Amino acid sequence: MNLAEHSCRSDVLAANAGTNRSGGANRGEDAAPTEANVAVRMLQANDLARWDAYVNVHPDATFFHRAGWKRVIEDAFGHRTHFLLAERGGEVVGVLPLAEIKSRLFGHSLGSLPFCAYGGILADHDAAYRALDEAAQALARKRRVGALEYRNQAAQHAHWPTKDLYVTFKKAIEPEIEANMNAIPRKQRAMVRKGIKAGLVGEIDADTTRFFEAYSTSVHRLGTPVFSRTFFRLLKDEFGDDCEVLTITLDGKVISSVMSFYFRDEVLPYYGGGVDAARAVAGNDFMYWDLMRRACERGLKVFDFGRSKRGTGSFDFKKNWGFEPTPLHYEYCLVTDADVPEINPLNPKYRLFIQAWKKMPRALANVIGPHIVKNLG
Repeated sequence: MNLAEHSCRSDVLAANAGTNRSGGANRGEDAAPTEANVAVRMLQANDLARWDAYVNVHPDATFFHRAGWKRVIEDAFGHRTHFLLAERGGEVVGVLPLAEIKSRLFGHSLGSLPFCAYGGILADHDAAYRALDEAAQALARKRRVGALEYRNQAAQHAHWPTKDLYVTFKKAIEPEIEANMNAIPRKQRAMVRKGIKAGLVGEIDADTTRFFEAYSTSVHRLGTPVFSRTFFRLLKDEFGDDCEVLTITLDGKVISSVMSFYFRDEVLPYYGGGVDAARAVAGNDFMYWDLMRRACERGLKVFDFGRSKRGTGSFDFKKNWGFEPTPLHYEYCLVTDADVPEINPLNPKYRLFIQAWKKMPRALANVIGPHIVKNLG
């Protein structure tokens, strides 16, 4: 065991002793359980309903903890998944979705959860948390990955290396539509009204065809490899009405489109973009307002604008809406890597690649991109 492994293991055995991992819901535990009471095993096909039932009521759960991500990641990218289920007395007491990425270009990693903003362990108590954490670290060593990554919303491992790069933006949805409009800062509100005045129209799509047109155009403009059409079709197929596509049009032509995830009382616009004509008519601004308006009409409580990297246009855009950033705690147990992996567009070594990608014909980028982005996580 190398020094990094020893540091990770020591931290999990000592961390947060006595903490109630259920966020206040201790589910009637009449005695402090120990790791010996908790059994951890891989998720099986007949466990899917139990897994999701647990996730649906856990106070710290997110859309990205749902069992459906196992199928999506396996079928869209071909990656190996390891969804860990913790049980005590036949009852589910914790879950940890993990996926493994092995790439010659970008390294070998195990994380919760690649392609997702949030992840990490859900558990009812410390014993379940530690059992899942130990199982994940043992798996990371067995698979000889470079690093084990948890995409936590709250810090969990005081001594693990972290990445202070990502933040998330969340805000309460007001019960009245006009109150939500008035809550938008003046300059941004003017952009929304510009889209309204231009005659933009929002439509819910049954498939991802028009969405992909807007999304692929947008990411190509940014110099980012595109996800495959198959990935988005799988998301829509797996999550059904909880994965919704809102497309904005002008005179019947696509302007912008966003794929959003719904979880309990929250809406999370996750993938989106606009065609070149969107800028002139404030297409993206109108799109997010139309999504917020619809969420208000549905009685939802939280608009989760999702994660952004510090120092990016996306970060500034969300701030302009009056959302305040909350740091995300991406924590790493280094196994064979010496340093925290830096696989993101802000890494200077990818600058030339990004510039070259912008100049590539979009049709070609849409063919090559999925083979690259599947290994980025």
